[in-house]
Amino acid sequence: MIEIQSKLPSQGVTIFSVMSALAQRLNALNLSQGFPDFPAPSALLEELSKATLDGFNQYSPGDGLLNLREQLAQQFLKRDDVHLDPITEMTITPGATIGIFSAIQALVHAGDEVIIFDPSYDSYAPSIQLVGAMPIHIPLTAPHFSVDWNKVKDAISAKTKIVIVNTPHNPTGAIWSKQDWLNLIALIQDKNIIVLSDEVYEHLIYDGQKHYSALSFPELRHRSFVVGSFGKTFHVTGWKTGYCVAAPELMTIFRQVYQFANFCGVTPVQVALANFMQEHPEHIEQLASFYQAKRDLFNSGLKHSRFKFTPSSGTYFQNLNYSDIRPDLTDVEMCQYLAEEHGIVAIPVSVFYKNAPKDLKMIRFCFAKKDETLIQAAQILSKV
Repeated sequence: MIEIQSKLPSQGVTIFSVMSALAQRLNALNLSQGFPDFPAPSALLEELSKATLDGFNQYSPGDGLLNLREQLAQQFLKRDDVHLDPITEMTITPGATIGIFSAIQALVHAGDEVIIFDPSYDSYAPSIQLVGAMPIHIPLTAPHFSVDWNKVKDAISAKTKIVIVNTPHNPTGAIWSKQDWLNLIALIQDKNIIVLSDEVYEHLIYDGQKHYSALSFPELRHRSFVVGSFGKTFHVTGWKTGYCVAAPELMTIFRQVYQFANFCGVTPVQVALANFMQEHPEHIEQLASFYQAKRDLFNSGLKHSRFKFTPSSGTYFQNLNYSDIRPDLTDVEMCQYLAEEHGIVAIPVSVFYKNAPKDLKMIRFCFAKKDETLIQAAQILSKV
């Protein structure tokens, strides 16, 4: 018998797979996993079809098609007034998760520490553990999930290599203010610490608020990675296309690892995205209002429900507090109850924590859905 020892022995199937399978088994309304149930822009799909028929079906450059990187550079310039070199500072990746993974593998060594804020996206901690480093979990402060900067100050040590930021934040929808970034800068500016900023929901900011990228701060310009997602922006999560942006010296180190994790992104997808971005700049310009309307539609349908909530500031997720309904249930049990008794599926927020607060009574719903789906979901939840 061969002895096999897992490097992630406590890691099971993700909650997203579990809840989606539950929704399928029960034929329940699925607002758990974060993907749209409406089609991508028809012009984008036509660009993909044209790209394949025009012969763009072989390997692309490992760093990504230059014209797509140029479109991305224009986006940063227009929004953040940041000048980026598409050749030396940008890499197109097959999804954001592999960009996060590769940045961690490139910089973090065994014995290092990486600060992450809980609740946190579930790929962060395993990526850190795989290199023999230690994830340092700092809980955000409810109900607005703000950062306790005294806790961050206390957590920073000589072993701290990276601070991972996620704004807009999954699963809470919170966004970092300019002051949050200035607080972080004050704590790390005289230390050898890198920022890894997960900004995949960068365009999904509501109520007139502003997205601040790590790269928009001169003090962080040469010590930050920014990871983003075309899939989130263009309603094509299954295309698995994202990006990583960093100063040349960091990007060189990133590519040393990334080239062996994945050779290149999908060529016709990159062609389609580049052409669509160039021809339809209005898509990104209208994206926040598009999703804010969906958030408001979902929330307005809940005004007579027993759930409590604060409208999400960003992402396409809305958290609902059920403490007035079934306080006897954990959030995992509440999601099971809603699926089995009411035919609707959500995600328990506790799974995004290392040590979730015992009084956490919060579940996450995705509102990247058709209007009729959101209306139906709100009607179901209002009867709970």
